[in-house]
Parts: sequence; structure tokens; C-alpha cells
Amino acid sequence: MRTPKGTRTALDRRGFLAASAAGGAAALTGATAGPAGAAAAGAAAEPPVVVRPGDRRYADLVRGWNQRWVASPEAVHLVHTPAQALDAVQHAVRTGRRLSLRSGGHCYEDFVFHAGTEYVVDVSGMDKVTYDPAHRAFSVESGARLLDVYETLFRTWGVTVPAGICFSVGVGGHVSGGGWGMLCRRDGLVVDHLYGVEVVVVDASGTARLVTATREPDDPHRALWWAHTGGGGGSFGLVTRYLFRSPGTPAGPPAAQLPAPPAEVLLSAVSWSWEQLDRADFTALVDHYGRWHAEHSAPGTPYDGLCSYLVLGHRSQGTVTLVTQMDATAPDAPARLDAYLRAVTEGVRARPTAQERDAGEHPALPGFATPRRIPWLTATRHLGTTNGLVNDPTLHSDFKSAYLRRPFTPAQLASLHDHLTRDGANPTAGVTLSSFGGAVNAVAPDATASAHRDSAFKALWTIWWQDPSEEAGCLAWIREAYAAAFATTGGVPVPGEAADGAYVNYPDADLGDPRHNRSGVPWHQLYYKDNYARLQQVKQAYDPGDVFRHRQSVRLPGR
Repeated sequence: MRTPKGTRTALDRRGFLAASAAGGAAALTGATAGPAGAAAAGAAAEPPVVVRPGDRRYADLVRGWNQRWVASPEAVHLVHTPAQALDAVQHAVRTGRRLSLRSGGHCYEDFVFHAGTEYVVDVSGMDKVTYDPAHRAFSVESGARLLDVYETLFRTWGVTVPAGICFSVGVGGHVSGGGWGMLCRRDGLVVDHLYGVEVVVVDASGTARLVTATREPDDPHRALWWAHTGGGGGSFGLVTRYLFRSPGTPAGPPAAQLPAPPAEVLLSAVSWSWEQLDRADFTALVDHYGRWHAEHSAPGTPYDGLCSYLVLGHRSQGTVTLVTQMDATAPDAPARLDAYLRAVTEGVRARPTAQERDAGEHPALPGFATPRRIPWLTATRHLGTTNGLVNDPTLHSDFKSAYLRRPFTPAQLASLHDHLTRDGANPTAGVTLSSFGGAVNAVAPDATASAHRDSAFKALWTIWWQDPSEEAGCLAWIREAYAAAFATTGGVPVPGEAADGAYVNYPDADLGDPRHNRSGVPWHQLYYKDNYARLQQVKQAYDPGDVFRHRQSVRLPGR
């Protein structure tokens, strides 16, 4: 089943590639590297679809999932082959047009659509999922969306990648930002299985070329592969496809080269009504969630197959919800799931009920108050597709994130409760805590560009609105709630004993604004920590003209 084209909305965590182009003059060479070169050259004569102002399609192609961001470019190039992508980038450079790249999913910020956007290259039509025998790896084009990837990999080969939850997240930016999902504690991040990347880059002469970079130690482009294992979208080039093969897999059938998901999972979903949840109950629930994850953040435990999120909806929304998925094939899975639920809810006097309503970006799961055993793909489809809020293409939104190493302090717990019970807030306001650690923490922080390898859980502050007149009030709530949670470190989660920075796939322009980030720690340190200098060197090597840039792209050294 392929996701309907009209439903490319919902949370991504993060389906964008964003960048822009400085001027330059060079002829299109079509230079390529790697097995895709022949295919690209053979398709070079095939023109892309070009949409300009006045075309009835234009208005739908110049706005993102987040309706705050709308641009007015001269043209949108809808490319379907690597050659078309190469040609489109070269044209933008040759004509001095500022370039934005889109893979068809979500971007929280204005990295794709902004006032300076002059020329958009949209790769959403490049969505094939195949097996590449030359690289002995699975090939996923950068315009593919996650549910399509899951269904093709699983139904054809019985494998998967541990990527995100929402069905319509675009692969392009999700992977390059180091995407995580419900299998992260068992199988790590999606980039932990990334073998290679095919990307259009632009050299110092202004010449665009197609390069394939792999993790092989002797690959001359290995640094470019590394940069795409968490360095974020829109900094180094236009990704046309990713190649996936787990490290250490032997030569053999494709089914042995990526993780096999659980045949079945145990799925649990319970809610507490704010009418019955007092401050003490709220504090106990959130504190126990953080403590359990801090105590079980190391890899190699019987709980590697568990992933859970606690949705702290604003009181006007009505509920607080806990959703948990457990690998049902793991030893003693039902007993371990029960032990987890008891640990998190210990001391909470309010009684949980079935999750009868959507919780933030997550769908209602009314039939799972008692854990149910269901097939993995069925659970994945249900969790990722059925929420009306994030599938609404008319909404504006804002988001903020943090990695946590320790449970929240009493002051932080009090702040969370105060902001979630404050009168006058939008009912969509909330904070979602989600599992991290496990296999994610088995990888060294410099082995990939994803540096957050010793955290226990993540936190995501969210809010949506439809009427533009509501924007000021909604932004005020989320900014105040986030700043209060990290009041002792300048309003942001500075890496240290308790917090560990922010998630680049939940981009937040406020991190670069001293009015909101008063810590003195730059935004790139929150996203990349000690890996940033190395990312800058890759930027210098593969995008010396800063063709691919946006508000929070990796800067050239010295900038």
C-alpha cells in the first residue's frame, strides 16, 4: 500500500531537506560517482515537472506541513531521478537562485519555505524502495515516506529500519537528522544501520556532481556518509537516496542484512482524567517515568524491546496518557510489561481508564487498557496513521525538545504542572516524554554525527493553532513553559549532568535567539555537542560555496 499523495502531513519527525544556493557560474557536467552514475546519465534528458506562479498546483507546493511557513519561489522543480536532481541544483547555482530542497514530509521551522526562497527542488516523487545488489544494501529514495518504507521492507524481505512513528515523515531529513522510533531501544537509531548515501554536492567551481559515500573505511567520501548520520538536513547537499545495511552483517540474502521486527508486540494505552489527577498524582507519574528510564538507559537489558511515551496534555484537553509497546517475542514479555506499568504508576491514586481520545499527536487507543498482542506492522500502522490533529493540513505549530539523562527535579515537575494547568492555554498544548537509551546508548557519540548517546528519555513541547491571530498567545505559552523547565541553565537544556541538548529533527529557531537562549551555549552545541567542528570540516570539503544553507545549517569553519 502506498500512502495517498494528499496525506503528506503529520509529525517527523522529520521529512525535510532544506538548503539555499549562492550564485555561481558553471556548466552542467553530470559528473557522478558510484553505481547510480549510469542510471543518472541515462535519465539526463528526461525533464522534471516545473511549476510556476499561476499554475493551479503552485499554492500547494510552496508551503510546508507547518502552515506558518509559506514561500513565493520563482519555480518548483518536481524531480523524479538523480539526473533531474543534479540538473536542477546546477541550474540554481548557475543562475544565482537561492535554493530550497524538500523531500515531501515535515519541517517544523522555515528551513524550506521562507522569504528568501527563490527556487525549490522537490524530491517527493523519488520514493522507490528496492534492493541494490551492487552495494549489498537496501536503497530508499529520499522522497519516500516512513510507512511506505516499513511496508515494502517488511512485506518483501521481512526486515525494517528503526525509524520514526508517524506514517508521513519524509526519509530525506529524518535519516540525516539521526531519526529514532519505537524500536530504538532494541535496534538503535535509523542511522546506526545506514551504509551509504547518494547526494548531489557542489564544488568550489560551482559544479554539481552526484557522489555516493559509504561507511567503508577506505571510502574517500566516508566523511560525507558520517555527516548524514545525524548532521541534519540541508547542510551538505541534496540527498537522492540512502543505502541501509546493518554493520557486521555477512554476505547473504537481503533478509539477513537489516533487523527483523518483532512478529508481534504487546500494546498498552491508558489515560488519567485531569479531573481526578491532582498535583501529587501528576508529580508521582512524571517522576516515576523519568526514574524508570534513567535506571534502564543502558543497553542489553530485558527491557530493550520496550518503548513508551507519556503524553502530558494540557488540562483543557482533558487527559494524561501513557502508551507502551513491548516486543511480545521477548522472554517474559507480559510480566515485564506489567512490572513497567506498575513502576511508572506507583503511588498514583487516580485510576487509569481506556484512552478514549487522541493525546496530542498520538491517536486514541480505546481497546488497549488491557495490553493486547497484535502483529508489529498492524501496531505500526495504527500508531502512525490515525490521529486527526497531525493529519490536518491547515494547522500552524511550534515545537521544542530536550534530551534528559536524569529525572526532572522537583522544581521542574512543579513548573510542568503549573504550565499544563494554567488557564487560557490552547487545548493542543502539551509535553510528550518518550523512551530513549537502550541500544541507542551502545554507540559511541562520535561514531555517528548523532552525539546524544547517553540519554534516558526525550521531551517534546508542542502546540498547534489554526487562526493566525492565535500565534502570539500560543508561542508565549510554549516559550514560557520550555524556559521555565530549564530556568537554571538559561532557558535551554544545556548538556550536563541532567540534560543533554536538543534533537535536530525537532528544529527550534529560538535556540539561536539570545532572547530565548540565555545560556551562552550556541544552538549547534545543543544539537551536535562535540561533533560540530567535524561537521564543519565536511561542510568545507563538500559545500565550500555554502550553496546548501538555512537558518540552522552547519556553518563553514570560521563563520
